[in-house]
Amino acid sequence: MAWRNHSTITEFILIGLSDDPYIEALLFVFFLGIYLLTVMGNLMMLLVIRADSRLHTPMYFFLSNLSFLDLCFSSVTVPKLLKDLLSEKRTISVEGCLTQVFFVFITPGTEAFLLSVMAYDRYAAICHPLLYGQVMSPQFCVKLVLISWGLACLNAFVIVFLAINLDFCEAQTIHHYICELPSLFPLSCSDISINVDILICSILLHGLGTFLPIFFSYARIVSTILSISSTSGRSKTFSTCSSHLIAVTLFFGSGVIRYLMPTTDSSLVLLLSLQYSAVTPLLNPLIYSLKNKEVKAAVRRTLGKEIKQQKQRKGSTPGPLAPKCYLSLTATK
Repeated sequence: MAWRNHSTITEFILIGLSDDPYIEALLFVFFLGIYLLTVMGNLMMLLVIRADSRLHTPMYFFLSNLSFLDLCFSSVTVPKLLKDLLSEKRTISVEGCLTQVFFVFITPGTEAFLLSVMAYDRYAAICHPLLYGQVMSPQFCVKLVLISWGLACLNAFVIVFLAINLDFCEAQTIHHYICELPSLFPLSCSDISINVDILICSILLHGLGTFLPIFFSYARIVSTILSISSTSGRSKTFSTCSSHLIAVTLFFGSGVIRYLMPTTDSSLVLLLSLQYSAVTPLLNPLIYSLKNKEVKAAVRRTLGKEIKQQKQRKGSTPGPLAPKCYLSLTATK
């Protein structure tokens, strides 16, 4: 790599969220709870969707991929944050920093495409219900997910290539708790004007390219919902889509603002990063499970099957054998 030839920096120092030991202890407990709930919530969604055949539909196929992405994204950022909250030396190697930059782009980048795909899925289901089975075939759904991963990978490789070619001569303190490209730019002694322009263009193309399909899909969905004569049908359809809109607003709002706003040391930058990297992966399974009657019913069915199987296993277990003396007495009688 060209970066290795003329850079004197081998590791970066992360400032983190606080320097107060008591606040760090509270933050550790808080973010450990968030991470454990994130892992359990998304794993529950993955297991329930896989176990219940009634949820083997395009909508829940995309939702299971979303849960997998949230697991990956949270695992890229939060464990490192937890480790730094307990250690005095908050450093990260250059290779580790660039690796984190790559995954911080690829996981939310794929999630942005996936949210766009999910919006199209809801548009096809609500606006063209008779053609939905033909349009959203299993093969087409798999292709959409693979395309989402492929485009996000391409974008992440471009972003990491920008970071690899930067020169870091003296400054090595990152005013953040994770490695993000906007936080690396101020540390470079190279001319970063082209890099900043490419990053902004990438974010705008990625953001608009995924948000506009969501906007137009839901514009058509809303017009279709308003034309439904049945009040119960209208409320049911809107309830199904409102959870998706909440997830989209939280994710796009915090992520796009973070990468388009000027890089500063303000707490707003940290809050926006925490929102889309730690809080949103926790909220997604809660939004889709608590507001979704089908998921709650599937959880009850799955738990009911487990309880029933346990009872059957207990019932089929033979009781304790009678003592030999009792058997001999009954045989004598």
